[in-house]
Amino acid sequence: MTEESTDLLIAGGGPAGMMAGLLFARAGVRTLVLEKHADFLRDFRGDTVHPSTMELFHELGALDELLSRPHDKAAQLSGIIGGEKVRIADFSHLPAHARFIALMPQWDFLDCVADLARAYPSFSLRMNAEVTDLLWEGDRVAGAICDNVPIRAKLVIAADGRRSLLRGQAALPLMDLGAPIDVFWFRLSKERTSDNRSTGVIATGRLLALLDRGDYWQCAYVFAKGMADDLRERGLDNFRDDVAATAPFLGGAVGELQSWDQVKLLTVELDRLTEWHRPGLLAIGDAAHAMSPIGGVGINLAVQDAVAAANYLAGPMADGSDVDDLLWRVQRRRMLPTRIVQAMQRTAQNRIIDRVVLKNVPITRPPGVVRLMQRFPILQLIPAYLIGMGFRREHVRSPDAGFRRAGPPPSPPRD
Repeated sequence: MTEESTDLLIAGGGPAGMMAGLLFARAGVRTLVLEKHADFLRDFRGDTVHPSTMELFHELGALDELLSRPHDKAAQLSGIIGGEKVRIADFSHLPAHARFIALMPQWDFLDCVADLARAYPSFSLRMNAEVTDLLWEGDRVAGAICDNVPIRAKLVIAADGRRSLLRGQAALPLMDLGAPIDVFWFRLSKERTSDNRSTGVIATGRLLALLDRGDYWQCAYVFAKGMADDLRERGLDNFRDDVAATAPFLGGAVGELQSWDQVKLLTVELDRLTEWHRPGLLAIGDAAHAMSPIGGVGINLAVQDAVAAANYLAGPMADGSDVDDLLWRVQRRRMLPTRIVQAMQRTAQNRIIDRVVLKNVPITRPPGVVRLMQRFPILQLIPAYLIGMGFRREHVRSPDAGFRRAGPPPSPPRD
C-alpha cells in the first residue's frame, strides 16, 4: 500500500481546519487539509462572521479580499419581544476595522480562506477525501488513513466537526452540557432593503430568528428537543400558521413553504472535550466544543482556536521541533473563552428559551434590562462587544515564512 507523508494533517475543511491550514502553511509548515465533501456548498451552516474574525483578516492583510465576497452587513442586532421592537446591540463603536457582523455564506468564507492558503506552496487541500482512521505508533498518533491510504504526519489536527470521528478514536473525554432545543431552518423570500433587518421574535410559546440575507430571510424556528416529528405530524399548514402568527410581517412569503423538504432540522448540541489533545493529535473547533447557535459564535470561536494553535505550534513545527509538549498550551488558552461562551449560552437557554418555548410563560413586554438598553443606548455597547469581539481574542502571532507566491493563487484542481 502506497504511503504518503506531510508535516501537518488537518481532518476537516471547515472554518477551524481551513484557517489552521492557511496559518501553518504561511509559517512554512507542509500542510495537508482533507475535506470529505466535494465542495463547501452546504446550506444552513453558520455564516455570521464577527468583527473579531474580520480583525484577524486585517492582521493578515486580507480583509479587503474577505469583504469582496458576497455578504450583507448587520451593524445592529434588534428583536421583537412581546410585540415591541427593541435594539440589543450596536456594533458601530467597536474597536475594529469592520464594525458590523458580516452575513456571509460559509462556502464563500471558506473559498476565500482556501484561495489565500493556495498562495503558499506548502499548502494542499484535497476534496472528496474522508479520514476514516488514525495511524498509531504505540500510544502516539502518527497520522491518519484516507481512502485506504496511510498518511503519516508529525501532527494531526482534528477539525472534523461536532460529531468528530477522530476525537472518538483518540478516546478524548467529552462532557455533554445539554441543549433543550432543536431548530428548523428554512428560507423565505423578502424584498431587498437599504439596511439589514435581521431580528429575533420572542412571543409567548414561540421563538423565531430571522437573518436578513438581502433577498431572502434565513429563518430559525426554535422548539423543544425531540419535538421535530410531532411538529411534522401536525402538518405543514399548522407550521406555516405558527410562523405567520409569530412574525406577521413575513406576509405571504410563508406560503412558499410547500414541502417539509424545504425545512431542515438542526439538532442542537452543547458539549466540550475536557482533554483536547494526546501525543500527535489536537482537536479544535466544533470537534473540541460544539456550540449552540445562540449568538452565532460557532465560526468565530473555531477560527480563534485555529489562530491560537498556529501561534503556539506553527513556528516550532517550521523549525522541525516536536510539538507534543506544547499541545496543552492551546487547550489552556482556549478553554476559558469556551467555558464562558457556553455558560452564557446555557443561561440564555435556561432563562429565555426554557421560559418562552418550553414553559409558555406569557411574554407581554421586554424584560427590564432590555427596556433599560432602550432608555440608555450606550448600554447596547456591552452585548455588542461580548458578541462582536468575544473573550480572550486572539491575534496572529504565528510566523510568516515569506513563501507566498506572487500573483493570483492557482485554481483548485478539477475532478
